[in-house]
Amino acid sequence: MCSRIAPSSEAHTESTLGKGRDAAELTALADHLAAHGLVLEMLAGPLAGIYDPTGHGRLLFAFFAAMAETERENIRESTLEGLDAAARKGKHGGRPPVITDDMLHTVLRRRANGETVEQIQPDLIIPTGKRKGHNPSLSSIYRALAEHEKQEAYPEAVDQAHADFAALKRAGHIPGQMAGSTSTAENPSPGP
Repeated sequence: MCSRIAPSSEAHTESTLGKGRDAAELTALADHLAAHGLVLEMLAGPLAGIYDPTGHGRLLFAFFAAMAETERENIRESTLEGLDAAARKGKHGGRPPVITDDMLHTVLRRRANGETVEQIQPDLIIPTGKRKGHNPSLSSIYRALAEHEKQEAYPEAVDQAHADFAALKRAGHIPGQMAGSTSTAENPSPGP
């Protein structure tokens, strides 16, 4: 970045948010710019004006960089909490599956009767989503069949993976989760 900017140039930024992953990286970026003869100017926020890499300017910059890091971490935690709350309510992000359980059972039944996936595909219709009313692709059907076969071939492995995940969740070893925090659906409070 600095090789393309002439010395004594100015680098402008609206905010310290998003410029670095943490306060140390943001301070290192400012020091790097200053070492290459660049003047960093904040256009808005609590540090509006030219960044002074010495004395009080450095101290204020480090303080507000730390505040930005804290704010970014709070946003991340709120997002994870919202996703967790939605998951407890049975809401999961992402697109709806192209191959529904009914479609999968239809494919399995017709394949058992000797039909190929290529023969079955034109009769399948996607019920929801952006491609509602269209036929699913052959690769979507094959992918759903592979997942189904994996589930059928290793049911005990899938059950063990679910049990291991639940144990990790109870122990608080899932990223973004506090130790001992579980949903009320998994651990209902004792009755009177």
